Amino acid sequence: MLAEALAIGGLGMLAAFGLGVAAKVFYVKVDPLVEAVEEALPGANCGGCGFAGCSSAALAIASGQAQANICVGGGPEVGQAVAAILGVEIKETEPQVARVGCRYPVQRADLKYDYSGLRDCRAAVILAGGPKECPIGCIGLGSCAMACPFDALSIGPDGLPVVDEFKCTGCGTCVRTCPQGIMNLTSVSDRILAEQRAVDCFAPCQRACPAGINIPEQMRQSSLGHWDQALAIIKERNPLPLLCGYICPHPCEQACRRNMADQPVAINPLKRLAADKERQSGRRVQPYKAPATGNKVAVIGGGVEGLSASYFLARLGHSPEIFEARKELGGILRNVIPAQRLPREVLDWEIQGVLDLGVTAHTGQSFGREVTLSGLFNDGFRAALIATGGWDSLLMQGDLQPAPTLPSLYLMLPLNLALASGRQLNLGGKAVIVGGGKRALSLAQELRKQGVASVTILWRRDLDQVGVGKEQLAEAKEQGIKARLGVRVSRLLGKGDKITQLAFTDRRSQEAAGGETGERLVDADMVVVASGRLPEMIFVPLSAEEGAGDGRWQTLVPYRDPSAEPRGLFDSSDQVSDYRAAVEAVAAGRRAASSVHQRLTGEEIAPPETMLTPESKVLDVNALSNLMEVPPAHVFPRVDLPSQTYGEYQEPAELNEEEAREEAKRCLNCGLICYYRSKYN
Repeated sequence: MLAEALAIGGLGMLAAFGLGVAAKVFYVKVDPLVEAVEEALPGANCGGCGFAGCSSAALAIASGQAQANICVGGGPEVGQAVAAILGVEIKETEPQVARVGCRYPVQRADLKYDYSGLRDCRAAVILAGGPKECPIGCIGLGSCAMACPFDALSIGPDGLPVVDEFKCTGCGTCVRTCPQGIMNLTSVSDRILAEQRAVDCFAPCQRACPAGINIPEQMRQSSLGHWDQALAIIKERNPLPLLCGYICPHPCEQACRRNMADQPVAINPLKRLAADKERQSGRRVQPYKAPATGNKVAVIGGGVEGLSASYFLARLGHSPEIFEARKELGGILRNVIPAQRLPREVLDWEIQGVLDLGVTAHTGQSFGREVTLSGLFNDGFRAALIATGGWDSLLMQGDLQPAPTLPSLYLMLPLNLALASGRQLNLGGKAVIVGGGKRALSLAQELRKQGVASVTILWRRDLDQVGVGKEQLAEAKEQGIKARLGVRVSRLLGKGDKITQLAFTDRRSQEAAGGETGERLVDADMVVVASGRLPEMIFVPLSAEEGAGDGRWQTLVPYRDPSAEPRGLFDSSDQVSDYRAAVEAVAAGRRAASSVHQRLTGEEIAPPETMLTPESKVLDVNALSNLMEVPPAHVFPRVDLPSQTYGEYQEPAELNEEEAREEAKRCLNCGLICYYRSKYN
């Protein structure tokens, strides 16, 4: 008995010794920060955060791979506790919920094959990309709903996912699960900043709309008689729906697929009806605003573009203030378009809707005179956006001054007129002329006669395209005029209210360097721009990180539609007027507001990589099959841009509410290649 006890005791001591050695060998030091974070988490191990349990989530939070408020099961109190441990602050932001990016279930889509294998969307996609002809369509097997940890997703009777916004926590599990990429997290601000992509399931009408209005959803709400909801859809991308209802050339209707069968859906009259109902009721349908950021932004110009930029800046949480040179806002719409074409009470109603969103307007304040750049920055403005319009805008207000913005920034046409009239101008010692072809050479010679010490011409094109011979260029060089070919202006730099330098890139140097950008600087006291209008520019003070903070500033360019050829600051040399249509200026204002927002939030000003461009190849159909023809209540005139601008105006027929609902039902609810056919109705 004693021997057995000693044997067991010896084995225990041996095991204890072995465990002690193993503990020393395999000991892993636990980070006290990870331990503290894990103790603050609820320990539910629900997986809603996207990590395998609270231990993994704590490690990710402590290492900076996840945010302090990633725990969706513990609520805001847990997020605040974790933030306190990390020594960071949690700020109020918009909620994000899941959104379904497909409108056609498998039953309604053209099928490549019937799949009856594993009931999983990802398995179906492996087989020839899924069972739908549309390559981005919903597979319909419900993998996203099964993966949702909060039962916020279900598959509806039509086979498409349905999101319960009250249960959805924005955890992103469905986004990670969907193999088609049609599930995404979104907020109102995200939808303001979003650009159309070639891979998105947009209808042809929505792709043709410069503002990018979700027209199929607008039509669906209109068909149900939900006019406030339809107007809210429009206002998400267009702050001036009633105004556009009067003067928009409605390119959306030209792109409507019903043109292939009978008549397009009367999209613009339906938009006008929804907006007119709001005005008649006197009750505003105001959109959502993000939490206030405290950022003041000056918008120079109170036309359509300036109003639109201010509207979207306000919705993104910033504090925009409009500075307009004339006594009233509206720009060309108020001072050029006749009242019978655009009633002034309609214009006033639309402008007041923008102001009611929290936009402040200062009229009779001309930038460069009553309002200065240095004054704005001293008053706490973090950016100033130029939306002043074109040369015809100056003519409209009888303003022939050659410097519409900064004392040292000129448009070539009014400057030439001022010089020809003998007006005495306070010209700088160093001038830079951007573009203008051979006219730039004539102006450079005149500036030298006026006593300007040095003149540099920057041409974007090569010599054979400029229209100047080598002999003329050599003669100009002898006159003290320098010229550079194949360059693009990237930004202006200045201090106070004066330009000091101009930055440009050399195309040929870029090609030699393999496409890398290398900015060069040229000193300038004055800059002359050959285009008929100043492009949208964002003036921002240079920060200490950028080597300043002493009153110096630079200009940034709002992002534009990406194109194959890079564009510079003043490359729109052929653009004299404002945008061809108000809805195009609305789109430009939204992109400018998005660019300002990117700057203020520390992001690089750039369009999404997959942004839809005129060169993008998009799936579409060129013929309709099995479509039940439904004639419209009225035959509306088809209006293109030239006839809208120069032709005789024809007031469209008005729809009553019953006719409007029936007209909206004619919408085919198109996707990329899907549309409602008669055999499914």
